[in-house]
Amino acid sequence: MQVIENIFSKDISKELKRPELTTDFLESTIKNILQRVKTSGDEALLSLTEQFDKVKLSSLKLSDIEIQNAEQQISPELKRAIGVAKENIEKFHSAQKRSTAVIETTTGVSCWRKSVAIEKVGLYIPGGSAPLFSTVLMLGIPAKIAGCKQVVLCTPPDKSGKIDPAIIYTASLVGVTDIYTVGGAQAIAAMAYGTETIPKVNKIFGPGNQYVTKAKQMINLEGVAIDMPAGPSEVAIIADETANPAFIAADLLSQAEHGADSQVVLITNSKELIQNVFEAIEKQVAELPRKEIAKECLSQSKAVLVNDIDEAIKVSNSYAPEHLIINCSGAEAVAEKITQAGSVFIGEYTPESAGDYASGTNHTLPTNGAASAYSGVSLDSFVKEITFQKITGSGLLNLGPTVEIMAEAEQLVAHKNAVSIRLNELQQ
Repeated sequence: MQVIENIFSKDISKELKRPELTTDFLESTIKNILQRVKTSGDEALLSLTEQFDKVKLSSLKLSDIEIQNAEQQISPELKRAIGVAKENIEKFHSAQKRSTAVIETTTGVSCWRKSVAIEKVGLYIPGGSAPLFSTVLMLGIPAKIAGCKQVVLCTPPDKSGKIDPAIIYTASLVGVTDIYTVGGAQAIAAMAYGTETIPKVNKIFGPGNQYVTKAKQMINLEGVAIDMPAGPSEVAIIADETANPAFIAADLLSQAEHGADSQVVLITNSKELIQNVFEAIEKQVAELPRKEIAKECLSQSKAVLVNDIDEAIKVSNSYAPEHLIINCSGAEAVAEKITQAGSVFIGEYTPESAGDYASGTNHTLPTNGAASAYSGVSLDSFVKEITFQKITGSGLLNLGPTVEIMAEAEQLVAHKNAVSIRLNELQQ
């Protein structure tokens, strides 16, 4: 990790720039994939899967037998753990339901909003080197609570052409209607346009690498709704001299092992803590199965030395991290000053991995600075709000003249007439 001092004398956005794929062909590559799937459907998906995943599939959709067999491959311990996480996530997201409030804005004029489930949603679940069955919980559960009628899931195959049984089991558990063996930008294209096998959906959810994120952004420009720009994972940690260096190192590594294009940032007022954390990282990373990935991520990551915690807060809010861990004295007070983050973890015993799996909050969050404008996935992400209004005769007598004056001022005479003709009848 690179140590940065005196960051306020520099360009913060440049100093904390996220890693990017070193390719000039990302957009053109994705454009080509989208067009191939749009034109050739399943044929393109099978060909692209063979090209990118190095497996030749005969079918894209999982059969009922394959889904049933997956359950037998999951240990009782893992099933219980998934069950606990499912219950907590359901509790948190069920509490987000809103009751319909009818507001009388003027006597005789009533207005209200009603939440209506998005009918067809598509879930993208990363599954390459690390099959993220936890993301199935995070997306499938709110979709079910919202009442989405069709929930389809796409995830890439492993080297043998199979989907991890934990992904299949979890998808079945939360009520996913159809599971497809396809990943990458081609999966996003399939759900955006529809193919002979995979249905077109109204909105696409799920994180992924920069190819997946770019594909989502491009189909969004064509009018297909997406949850947010959710790309490579990242974490920032605000810490002071009271923090346990082993805890900080573990939290940094828990994100670094996601991928080489992830980023981790430590923001602290303690030079001694930085050194102690570096030493703890060296000890812990050696024991990780994904240590080479973690090391590559760390080589692009930063430790920012500030004068005090107030400066740390400013750096964090400028960076707008996907995950923010606050591990310092007065952590709750510090959290109150955070204005830009996807999800915040307060105190030394709140590791980010708890939110990744089982605390109840959603782990599908905005990355790459998008937390400055986007929220993480919630129940609201799976519904649309329709406004309703009802005006009685007396209500129109009260409100109508206001509408007439405003419509005439905008020279929209037909708008005025739609009110006037009714008022004339009411006043006879």
